[in-house]
Amino acid sequence: MEGRSLSGTIGIVDYGLGNLFSVLGAVEKLGRSGVVTSEREVLSKAEKLIIPGVGAFGAGINNLHKLGLVDTLTDLVMVQKKPVLGMCLGAQLMMSTSEEAPGTNGLGWLVGKVEKIQPQNAEIRTPHVGWNEVHEGNPGTLLRGIPDRTLFYFVHSYFMNPEEDRAITGYFNYGTRMCALIEYNHIFAAQFHPEKSQQCGLQLLENFLDYKF
Repeated sequence: MEGRSLSGTIGIVDYGLGNLFSVLGAVEKLGRSGVVTSEREVLSKAEKLIIPGVGAFGAGINNLHKLGLVDTLTDLVMVQKKPVLGMCLGAQLMMSTSEEAPGTNGLGWLVGKVEKIQPQNAEIRTPHVGWNEVHEGNPGTLLRGIPDRTLFYFVHSYFMNPEEDRAITGYFNYGTRMCALIEYNHIFAAQFHPEKSQQCGLQLLENFLDYKF
């Protein structure tokens, strides 16, 4: 990164899990500069952070610890108030705990638990894979300009369940109502994959990139 200005750059956190370059491609498609990195100095200079992710909660947290990123990211987000968007596993890692990894703490930026989808009937299968409607919840930033009940792309067996209902700005139904989007001040979490959700996914991502804290 020597010689390159990082002003206005979006830092995409590389912790070894996730479709990082699909996220980078979406950021660049919107005309923004992004960088995929695990370097603390680079992340500290980025305007905003994105934490993508595909995989298991325990592996994700372990990788962040091995890279020495837990304290760095927590300082950037919770102390310096750098806006952050978590996607799928990246969103779940921001919660307190997960049923997928009992006894393992998440980043704890959002108070609540990641819970396993419990099928209510034979039509509800896990993992939940495919397109599903996202309904508007409490007022927020991410769904601005996006019609209610727009389809987004999901791939997961667990879902976020925050303690504060007011933080839920979008939800989906899969046998029962579950949280799809969380917004808490400058912290944003999407259970689905905006980068795989075509034009409306790009709109949601642009809403985050335009957000001013």
